[in-house]
Amino acid sequence: MKDFRSSAARGVTPYVCGEQPDDREYIKLNANENAYPPSPRALEAMRAQMEKLQYYPDLTSAGLRRAIADAHGIRPEQVYVGNGSDEVLAFSFLTFFAGKTLCAPDLTYSFYPCYAKLFGVDYREAPLREDFSVDVEALLGGEGDVILANPNAPTSLELSQGTIREMAERLNRQGRLLIVDEAYAAFGTGTAIPLIDAYPNVLVIRTFSKAHALAGLRIGYAVGQEALIEALNGVKDSINSYPLDRLAAAAAQAAIEDTAYLEQTVSLICQTRDRTAQRLAKLGMTVLPSRTNFLFATHPDVPARTLLQALREDGILVRHFSHPRLENYLRITVGTDEQMDRVVRGVERAIGRA
Repeated sequence: MKDFRSSAARGVTPYVCGEQPDDREYIKLNANENAYPPSPRALEAMRAQMEKLQYYPDLTSAGLRRAIADAHGIRPEQVYVGNGSDEVLAFSFLTFFAGKTLCAPDLTYSFYPCYAKLFGVDYREAPLREDFSVDVEALLGGEGDVILANPNAPTSLELSQGTIREMAERLNRQGRLLIVDEAYAAFGTGTAIPLIDAYPNVLVIRTFSKAHALAGLRIGYAVGQEALIEALNGVKDSINSYPLDRLAAAAAQAAIEDTAYLEQTVSLICQTRDRTAQRLAKLGMTVLPSRTNFLFATHPDVPARTLLQALREDGILVRHFSHPRLENYLRITVGTDEQMDRVVRGVERAIGRA
């Protein structure tokens, strides 16, 4: 049978999501979803749009862009919105990296090499250090632009904002772009967004899926100087002029405006994260210092696959990676206190049986 795919499509290796089995009820801690529901104000905002779905949404998502700008102390013209940060990343790869060279850490968000293959990007990897920290000199010492997830996934580690500023300064002098993917920044200690006014080479990408608990609506955004945002809009308008539907835009605007709810739920998740990390450490596990809504952990004697299977038998799904440097680690999304109690008990039983 004739293969009708283009050469670009034939070369694609698709991204693999965490499993979503339906054979039983699970505590789903393998996709870094929020442990809590969205802001009630977001739900109410969606209900208010239900009788307007026969009309196209606002072409520019102006209300949402204003709310994002207000939240970060920037201008609406510095904000781009899209269907989840994955789409924003895809358009960023197409807009800025297609046919060029891009450098990234070797252990990071695995969608990056997928986009690189699809858009003809010369994708080069800089190995993380033995402790999984970013080797900045290795990352910047090559050629091309740079993309960095900060905090990083799946390692959960964060580079300081001082280091990010130094990277932006150095790359700017060399005429190189820096994209900072901040999917988990709300659970960390800072953001690179204040850098955008001083550095025309910095684009920061964020999501409503994690801290704002809106993964089911697919909302992401980028912030940067106007020239970068205009470039993104030019590519987006060549593919889809209406990036966000009415429900998503309304919910996201309400969610980012409800700062009290955001602070409350993020604080709860971080408290549970740190408490769970301490409990797992007492069981002999090594847990990396997380600045995300997940834990990255290993046991010196019990293989990660053994723990993975034991937790699954207990009705708990966590994430395992096959990469040689990662295969003895588990990535565990931080759930509620009750859910994490079950995780700790499951790990304890598995260690006791090993």
